[in-house]
Amino acid sequence: QMLHWYLKYEFSHIFPQLTCGQYEHLGYPPGYPEPEQEQYTPPQLAPDTPRIQLRLAGDKRKHNEGRVEVFYNGEWGTVCDDDFNIHSAQVVCRELGYLEAVSWSPSSKYGKGEGPIWFDNLHCTGKEKTLALCPSNGIGVSDCKHSEDVGVVCSDRRIPGFKFVNTLPNHNMDIQVEDVRIRAILSSYRKRIPVTEGYVEVKDGGKWKQICSSDWTELNSRVICGMFGFPGERKYNARVYKMFARRRKPSYWDFSVNCTGTEAHLSSCKLGQVTSVKSNGTCSGGLPVVVSCVPGRAFAPTPMTGFRKAFRQEQPLVRLRGGAIVGEGRVEVLKNGEWGTICDDNWNLLSATVVCRELGFGTAKEALSGGRLGQGMGPVHMNEVQCSGFEKSITECYFNKESLGCSHEEDAAVRCNVPAMGFQERLRLSGGRNPYEGRVEVLVERNGSLVWGTVCSEGWGTMEAMVVCRQLGLGFASSAFQETWYWPGEVSADGVVMSGVRCSGTEMSLSHCLHHGDHLTCNKGGGRNAAGVSCSETAPDLVLNPQVVEQTTYMEDRPMFMLQCAYEENCLSSTSSQAPANSYRRLLRFSSQIHNNGQSDFRPKAGRHSWVWHDCHRHYHSMEVFTVYDLFSLNGTKVAEGHKASFCLEDSECDEGIEKVYECANFGEQGITVGCWDTYRHDIDCQWIDITELKPGDYIFQIVINPNYEVPESDYTNNIMKCRCRYDGHRVWMYSCHNGGSLSTETEQTFPGLLNNQVTHR
Repeated sequence: QMLHWYLKYEFSHIFPQLTCGQYEHLGYPPGYPEPEQEQYTPPQLAPDTPRIQLRLAGDKRKHNEGRVEVFYNGEWGTVCDDDFNIHSAQVVCRELGYLEAVSWSPSSKYGKGEGPIWFDNLHCTGKEKTLALCPSNGIGVSDCKHSEDVGVVCSDRRIPGFKFVNTLPNHNMDIQVEDVRIRAILSSYRKRIPVTEGYVEVKDGGKWKQICSSDWTELNSRVICGMFGFPGERKYNARVYKMFARRRKPSYWDFSVNCTGTEAHLSSCKLGQVTSVKSNGTCSGGLPVVVSCVPGRAFAPTPMTGFRKAFRQEQPLVRLRGGAIVGEGRVEVLKNGEWGTICDDNWNLLSATVVCRELGFGTAKEALSGGRLGQGMGPVHMNEVQCSGFEKSITECYFNKESLGCSHEEDAAVRCNVPAMGFQERLRLSGGRNPYEGRVEVLVERNGSLVWGTVCSEGWGTMEAMVVCRQLGLGFASSAFQETWYWPGEVSADGVVMSGVRCSGTEMSLSHCLHHGDHLTCNKGGGRNAAGVSCSETAPDLVLNPQVVEQTTYMEDRPMFMLQCAYEENCLSSTSSQAPANSYRRLLRFSSQIHNNGQSDFRPKAGRHSWVWHDCHRHYHSMEVFTVYDLFSLNGTKVAEGHKASFCLEDSECDEGIEKVYECANFGEQGITVGCWDTYRHDIDCQWIDITELKPGDYIFQIVINPNYEVPESDYTNNIMKCRCRYDGHRVWMYSCHNGGSLSTETEQTFPGLLNNQVTHR
C-alpha cells in the first residue's frame, strides 16, 4: 500500500553550511526580516473524532499538489468535488503540514482514484483541525463517481516545527519529515560546494538522525541525489565510513525507505520497514546510509575559493528556453535539424524529471503546462509524452506520433532542482522599496576578511542586471541603473569592490562575469553612483515572423526627391548624400511582423518625456534603435548599409481574445502586448535596405531586434532573423528565412553573420 511522507526544505530554517533540497526561489533576499510565523502545535482532538489520514496522489505536477486521498477504516479513498471550496483545501493542506492552500481542482484533474469516496458535500470553514471535523454527508456517504475526485495545490512552505502524529493505533502511516540533508562527513568533502557526498539525515523531533543501510538501495540514492539537484548517484568508499561509524555512535531514524527510483521527491516514496535498533545502538545493517552524487558539469564541486565558470548545456538534443533562472524553461527538442517544443498533454513530473536529469540537473520541482514560460516557435515535435523515468533522454520516451493539433499555447516547461551553490549569499540588494530592487552589494574577500561593497556602474547594463536577478533567484531584470542616489544602501558598503563588470547573460553568478579583479578602476566612485537593478518574475520576448519577410520582399526604384524624410532620418546609404535630386535609389523592401511571445508587455526604455518627435514622419520615436537590417556577402562581409530603424511601437494585431493596448496615434502609450504583434508594412518609409550600389549575386539578409539590449527580454537568442537573398539585377527574393536558435548548430553555421543576438553585446 502507498505510504507517503512529506518533507520541508526551507533555506531560512537550515544552517548555512548545510545544503538544502528545495528553497524558496523568490523568498526575501538577505537583510529582509522573514514574516513572523506560527510554530506548529499538535491538534487536540476529542475522543469521538474519526481518525483519518491524508495524502496527495495522482498525476502530480509538483510534490505539494495532487488528488486528495483519505485513509479511514483500513482503506484509502478519495474526496468528491461537490461543494468543495478553498476553505476545505485549506484544511487539507494544513493537516498535511503546509502553510496554506493555493488552489483546488474538480473533476479528477490528477486522475481518477480508487476505493471508497469517503467525503462528499464538505462544508469546511477553513479553521477545522482535521477534515473529519468538517460538516459533510457523513463519512462514506456519497453519490459521486471517481471522475469527480478533488485535488489541491498547497504552498510549498511548511508549517515551522510540523511533526507528524500517528493518529491511527497499530498502523504505520504517512510519516512527515521536516528536513532532509546530505551531511558531508569526510574532511575532503566538507569544504566543497555543492555537497555531493555524506550521510543522509532526516530531522525528527528536532534531532538529525541517520537512516539504517539494511534496506537501502541505489534507487533510494537516485531519488535523494535528484532532490538535491544531481542527475545521478555513484559508488563511494564504504571502508572509510565504517571507521567513522565506529568512532561516532549513530542515532538512527525509526523507518527505512522504499523508492522505485522514478520519484521526483522523497514524499512520493513508500515508507519501508520499522528499523530494528539493537541494544548496542547499531541497526541490523549496521551502518548509516551514505550517498555520493554525480553533479552536472555546470556544478562540478570546487573548494570555496572559486566556482566553475558559466553554465554550459550538456546535451545537444534538448534545451531549456525562456526561464529566469538556471534549471528552468520551456522544453525544446531538436528533430530533423530544427528545434521545436513539446505539447503539455499528459506532461507530468516523471517526464519533466527525465529532461532535468538529461540536462545535468536533479529531479523536477515542477512540470509546467500551458506555455507558462513563454511560447516557442517552429514545430511541436512531441505530444502525449510518456516516460518510464529511466530514459537517458526525453527523445527516447514514448509519444503519440499521430496526435496533431497542439498549438504553442500548450508548450510544456520544467523547473528543476539545482544544487545549492551558495551564490545567493554573496550578493544582496540594498535600499530598495521592495525585495526586488536596490543597489547591488557584493561580498568579497579583502585582507583575509569578507566585506560588503558596491559595483562600479560604468558600462553597467541589462546583461549584468540579468545575472544579478538570476543569482538572487528573483527572475529577470526589468531595469539596470547606473546611479542609485535614491536608494540609501548600507553606509559601510559604499566602497567599490568590483569594477569593469561585463556579462554575456548566461552566468550563474556576477563573480563569473569578466571584471577587473583586484585592480579596481572606477571614475564615478561607489555610493550614490553604484550599480543597481530592479527584477521582475516575467519578461517580454520579441520574435520576428520569418514567413512574412519571405512573402513580402520586393525591389523598388524610388526617386530621390520622394526620399527627403528618409534622408533626414539616415535611412539611406551614405553615398546618397552625393546623389542628385532627379536620381533614383534602389530599395530592398519587406514587411516585418514582430511578435511578443513572452510573459509581460514590451515597453520602451525611455519614458514619454524623452520621446523624440519626428516632424517629417509626424510621430514620436520611443526607441532610437529598435531593429537593424543588414546584407552580408557569403563570406560574412557587410555589403549594404544596415538601416537602423527607430519606430513608434504599437499593437497592430493580437491573438484571438487579446485586446490591443498600445497605439502610437495622439501621443498614445507605446509598447507590444503579450500575444500581440507590431507590423511594419513594406510600404512604410525606412522599412528597407538601400541596395543602389549592390552587385547581383547571393547574399545573407539579417535583422536584429532590440540590438542594444535596451529592453530586457527572457530570450535574446531569437532576436535575430536570417535569410538567403538572391539579387539578379532585376529582381530580388528571400528564402530559408529563420530565427536565431531555431536550427541545429551545423545548419546555422552555413549562414554567415551573427550566430545569435548575444554575440553583439558591446
